[in-house]
Amino acid sequence: MSDVFSGKVVVVTGANGNVGQAVVRRFAADGAKVVLVGRSEAELRALADESGGLAVSADVTDPESIEAMIRQVDAAYGTIDVLAHTVGGYAAGTPVHESGLEVWDKMMTLNARSVFVTGGHVAKYMVERGIKGRIIAILSKNAYKGTAKAAAYSAAKAAAQRVLESMAAELGGKGITVNGVVPTMIDTPQNRADAPNADFSKWIQPDEIADAIAFLAAPSSGAINGVSLDMVGRP
Repeated sequence: MSDVFSGKVVVVTGANGNVGQAVVRRFAADGAKVVLVGRSEAELRALADESGGLAVSADVTDPESIEAMIRQVDAAYGTIDVLAHTVGGYAAGTPVHESGLEVWDKMMTLNARSVFVTGGHVAKYMVERGIKGRIIAILSKNAYKGTAKAAAYSAAKAAAQRVLESMAAELGGKGITVNGVVPTMIDTPQNRADAPNADFSKWIQPDEIADAIAFLAAPSSGAINGVSLDMVGRP
């Protein structure tokens, strides 16, 4: 596509997911050195070979694991310029008055703790090295308003949004921007299976999310900070 990210090191978490793969390919096409982060390095190998990237196994909810990932990237490339955090997930629950804590803990860990841990530690690395970096994470429209039987998911996405907004306020003066991307339904095989009668043509494509993340990561977007970029699909 272009060389807008030539020489830049971009860490993509959840790199083996539907959106993560699209993000990896987009940044690689634009000249970036891409670091593919996932639970299993073996699962990332083919995409890493395709993109010329570095595959790293890490738990995005564990501080020690993220620190180890950062050390590995630093040893290989000497910098992290962009974090594209695509990790997240949905688990349907029950009404709050019928629920235990299993879904709550799962959603908070996957959607909120992962942003706090991974975003926070990468930001610390950037601050210590004076890097004017970009941090972008995927949110959800549920961050704005709760829905029935999705209290845990909605609360977790709202928490993640507050974390990003707080980081933006803390880091903007250091030249590090922090933003979120908020898609509606994403067109993935899993979502199609869950809603087989939906009009898939109205859903957001993974490549479109990759485009939005690349836009927020670009040098020309340095004035955009603390934004939740809505992607509403098609009417």
